[in-house]
Amino acid sequence: MHSPHDPYVRVRGAREHNLKGVDVDIPRDVLAVFTGVSGSGKSSLAFGTIYAEAQRRYFESVAPYARRLIHQVGAPEVGEISGLPPAVSLQQRRSAPTSRSSVGTVTNLSNSLRMLFSRAGRYPPGAERLDSDAFSPNTAAGACPGCHGLGRVHETTEESLVPDPSLSVREGAVAAWPGAWQGKNLRDILDTLGYDVDRPWRELPAEQREWILFTDEQPVVTVHPVRDADRIQRPYQGTYMSARRYVLKTFSDTKSATLRAKAERFLTSRPCPACGGSRLRPEALAVTFGGRTIAELAALPLSDLAAVPAGTSRTAGVLMADLGSRIAPVVELGLGYLSLDRATPTLSAGELQRLRLATQLRSGLFGVVYVLDEPSAGLHPADTEALLTVLDRLKAAGNSVFVVEHHLDVVRGADWLVDVGPGAGEHGGRVLYSGPPAELASVQESATAAFLFDEAPGPAREIREPRGWLKVGPVTRHNLRAVTAEFPVGAFTAVTGVSGSGKSTLIGELTEELAGVDRLVRVDQKPIGRTPRSNLATYTGLFDVVRKVFAGTGEARARGYGPGRFSFNVPGGRCEACQGEGFVVVELLFLPSTYAPCPDCGGARYNPETLRVTYRGRDIAEVLDLTVEAAAEFFADIPAAARSLGALLDVGLGYLRLGQPATELSGGEAQRIKLASELQRGRRGHTLYLLDEPTTGLHPADVEVLMDRLDGLVDAGHTVVVVEHDMTVVAGADWVIDLGPGGGGRGGRIVAAGPPQRVARAADSATAPYLARVMS
Repeated sequence: MHSPHDPYVRVRGAREHNLKGVDVDIPRDVLAVFTGVSGSGKSSLAFGTIYAEAQRRYFESVAPYARRLIHQVGAPEVGEISGLPPAVSLQQRRSAPTSRSSVGTVTNLSNSLRMLFSRAGRYPPGAERLDSDAFSPNTAAGACPGCHGLGRVHETTEESLVPDPSLSVREGAVAAWPGAWQGKNLRDILDTLGYDVDRPWRELPAEQREWILFTDEQPVVTVHPVRDADRIQRPYQGTYMSARRYVLKTFSDTKSATLRAKAERFLTSRPCPACGGSRLRPEALAVTFGGRTIAELAALPLSDLAAVPAGTSRTAGVLMADLGSRIAPVVELGLGYLSLDRATPTLSAGELQRLRLATQLRSGLFGVVYVLDEPSAGLHPADTEALLTVLDRLKAAGNSVFVVEHHLDVVRGADWLVDVGPGAGEHGGRVLYSGPPAELASVQESATAAFLFDEAPGPAREIREPRGWLKVGPVTRHNLRAVTAEFPVGAFTAVTGVSGSGKSTLIGELTEELAGVDRLVRVDQKPIGRTPRSNLATYTGLFDVVRKVFAGTGEARARGYGPGRFSFNVPGGRCEACQGEGFVVVELLFLPSTYAPCPDCGGARYNPETLRVTYRGRDIAEVLDLTVEAAAEFFADIPAAARSLGALLDVGLGYLRLGQPATELSGGEAQRIKLASELQRGRRGHTLYLLDEPTTGLHPADVEVLMDRLDGLVDAGHTVVVVEHDMTVVAGADWVIDLGPGGGGRGGRIVAAGPPQRVARAADSATAPYLARVMS
């Protein structure tokens, strides 16, 4: 038995996901970095095992009622873990932030600013003091009544509801109304109310058009429908609903994304006229500090907000000092360009994680294990140094910092390395090395060692000659001020610059409307689906091929099963007990709901009759459980499947299972799946590919594989533009556009443009010294 003061976290028999009974000892109070190729099992060890077990133990001490309010990871598959302190997880997986969530709410900085205005703000003569809640757009006391604290109002206009006024109501002039029988009912009700539904819309009197579209009345009338002669005519009670009322009701109430998107097409959005988009009541906006309202201060970049003078008031001095000390770690992590009112959904996963990290720096916890998921994601090399300083401060405060990371500068800054591998999926899941970084050099199997200790620059590559240029600008948007840029056609361009310098804004201007763009493919890191029903096979179209293969077997034909029988998303072949989910929710009284494999299908998702049909000895559930690599062998002689699977292998995703739910995929994996589904298509003509940080979450070995694919696209005559922080990728580009020199207001201009060698010599570029280091 280990003593309670054991200096090591000792893991025995970890079998989570692809881990093969792993035993490993990791010292406490160090910066330990978990490395290995994508899919090797690093996250399964750090998050799925160590963090999950720490959280499980914590929940043992929490009251059952409180437990149900907190998202739980679930007990890991592990023999034993000893020496494990409490753990805090900072992951990249984003929840679904609402438009009410902002930088201020994530960091709690909004609370400090509201307190400043409540206690030290300048009030109009005779106005009574307001509570800090009255300065929040998310409370009833503070929210503008006109827009309920959202800052924008959604409205309908006659032009948006009736796009073609030459049509009559019967011909569908009111495009915003629903289709099918529901739309017909509304037209029949109007007819019964005495309106001319056969007259062109533009010829109807203005007051009739106004009533049909915008009335809040809901008259109920008896309708005698006119239908085909052979159908029974039954009168019914019909309630009228104006087009505006229908659109707004659908937009706010529907659970269907399709219906909501359709309703949104008929709405116009503009800043709320009552609050000017500031989201607050007039009483709160009448209070100022240093001559500015709270909305004006919340719109400042954080680095500027910290510099606002406190004045002579002692209260203001104390509150401003507290606000400044809270802002300091955010600025230190390279996020000083963000403002408090910046909505959380507009932040990248890396920005969001670093904001949470900055908040933890202020928490003063010690004796904790911080488990971080690639904190360098989306970070320019200049900001990575600041990140290492912050991680060292967490360690110096008496904590252990366990980081899953691919960035070699972070790996070199570690006290301890845990290298998992050697390959991905079934070929990984073993700890190849656990110890000080320097000794990893002797581990032959390690893919990390080859890159960590190889400082030699790659072979010099011939720069491609462009076939032409795509001209963008002048662009004035966000922090870009009349910026003009040129992108070479038929070449590989890397757009670089520190976080917030305007890279994504600039490439957002590359559209299909530009002269010289035949086809545009934008490959981003948004999820490929939001529910477990969406997976790798469904997104790439591979599932359609697999279902046809099963429907073509003798057994399926004998039973009369078509391809639909083999889908778990529709009734027929799926298990109805779990409706094809594979698991059921078990509701426990006074305890959190828990998920258990479906008792009828055991997690297979299909009913027994469907599972009796096999292809080459495997049923449909077993095929969905294959990895991409295994499936490529299994379907080698089926061209349509082999093409999809080959494209997934080419971007380094051989370790994923075909049925892996979209909710389990990282942003980098989602982006590579999108790229693979694009690569498998027959490409016609010239295509412009835009990729936003395609190397996020990739081990250097996987970056090489991905770059080979992108270079192949350019060699085939296409154009590739990437936003990138990985200097090895930038060094391999034909053209580099460097934005900066800083972030936010200190960025937004092109500092240097040209081949990598030229940009590496640019005088005021933050990128140049790091690029020069890779190229020398």
